[in-house]
Amino acid sequence: MTRPDLPDYPWDLVAPYSERARRHPDGIVDLSIGSPVDPTPEPVRAALAEATDAHAYPQTAGTPQLREAIASWYARRRDVPGLPPNAVLPTIGSKELVALLPMLLGLGPGDVVVHPRAAYPTYAIGAAIVQADALAADDPDEWPEGTRLVWLNSPGNPDGRVLDERFLRRAVERARRLGAVIANDECYAELGWEGRWADEPVPSILDPRVVGDDHSGVLSVYSLSKQSNMAGYRAAFLAGDPSLIAKLLTVRKHAGLMLPAPLQSAMVVALEDDEAVREQVERYRVRRRLLKPALESAGFRIDHSEAGLYLWASAGEDAWTTLGRLADVGVLAGPGVFYGEHFPQHVRFSLTATDERIRSAVARLATL
Repeated sequence: MTRPDLPDYPWDLVAPYSERARRHPDGIVDLSIGSPVDPTPEPVRAALAEATDAHAYPQTAGTPQLREAIASWYARRRDVPGLPPNAVLPTIGSKELVALLPMLLGLGPGDVVVHPRAAYPTYAIGAAIVQADALAADDPDEWPEGTRLVWLNSPGNPDGRVLDERFLRRAVERARRLGAVIANDECYAELGWEGRWADEPVPSILDPRVVGDDHSGVLSVYSLSKQSNMAGYRAAFLAGDPSLIAKLLTVRKHAGLMLPAPLQSAMVVALEDDEAVREQVERYRVRRRLLKPALESAGFRIDHSEAGLYLWASAGEDAWTTLGRLADVGVLAGPGVFYGEHFPQHVRFSLTATDERIRSAVARLATL
């Protein structure tokens, strides 16, 4: 296999707009990238510190305590009961898994990797790494023969769209007919805001309403970056089909893809601390309640965004024009074209800014 020709890192294109926004007298309000700004919970940091005597190699499969914590979390928070220890696996953040899953599954030229039309770019990068074909398609009926991996993302990044249990069931049935693995990136599942999701949990692809008790060919992916402010820890995991997990574990053992032991201890504490998660969700709820009406008053249409960490918005003009107008008032957003060619007029606003910066953004948007 020849070396894949990967595109340049897209965020470099935003640098001129960032410099422009930084010239604002009160500094930049950076709403472009969803990197947490709030503290990692103190019990998580304490657990990390207490586990730093990590003289032995960590377990690629995760400690028994971590695997039990992941399974218990799925039962408690995701309505997925009864996961055995061999049905879960920790990973070094979720981006690593997204980029490497096609390779770990043995995909290559001629295989198709399906991902959402509005999508985190790494789904397509994972296909490019193994020289497979990436296809942006939301309708399961459009997934072609030759599809080997289907990526779903609910709640979605960038658009905050939630896939309900009926759609997930249909998607799983289609993937199985194609003989494809189907994986749902569920990293924003704790952040439901509107409609059903203001009161009900966002469904997991492993929910019994979706798959019954048959997890064959199905994977759920989750990260603690957003719910527990652990982006710098690189703490994530997947769950689902034990036979798939076993294959992935074997490759990861050979490749040395193991989560450091202190981080495994910290993950156990984070997974058990529901109160800290509730506090963080409330922080984002308050910021969203300020930012969303401010954007609408400034002439933006908000699409989907019923859950997740972002507001997916359009001012009815080219996204780069919007970025320029925002930069002139010191606000930085992410251009929709980074998330698919179908969205030239959309921009993505993140809720990951301090309360003070969100209030400043509200005031600045009023001047547009």
